[in-house]
Amino acid sequence: MPATAVSACSVITDVTVESASPSPDTLAYSLTLPADLTSPRIARAATRTILQVHGMEGVTDAAVQVVGELAACACRFTSGAEVYLSLRYREGALRVIFYDGHPRHTHPRLAAACDARRRAALRVLGCVVRACEGEWGFGEAREPGGGTRMWAVLPWRGARDYVQVG
Repeated sequence: MPATAVSACSVITDVTVESASPSPDTLAYSLTLPADLTSPRIARAATRTILQVHGMEGVTDAAVQVVGELAACACRFTSGAEVYLSLRYREGALRVIFYDGHPRHTHPRLAAACDARRRAALRVLGCVVRACEGEWGFGEAREPGGGTRMWAVLPWRGARDYVQVG
């Protein structure tokens, strides 16, 4: 008796799905990277390529510097094996977020000391973000698994003018 193939899943035969061509408005990427010394370099290279593909070459210098600083800090502080990078362009600004596995301390003095160390490690980031008229910060990650969320928002105009200032 011949076997008959039965499938409950429909198969798409028309693969003419149109997608939006890369532009700043379609920039939305997430990367999981090993908490390793090579990850800042990988994150910078990926960011440079992503921005180029989306026609955002003008903000590349500031964005790559910010991503490198956040990646280095995340890899330095994490207690886990991985860090997570999110790049999004929304409302005229590039939003860079890094998550690391370093949990927030419950003891107030330990939390204050740890925050001071992280702030010191992000000193260059603060200078770049201020020059771009953006904002940055860090705090407890709200996602499952906890850890720390670090972020920077680079307005298009400020990041574009960063090269002239820098």
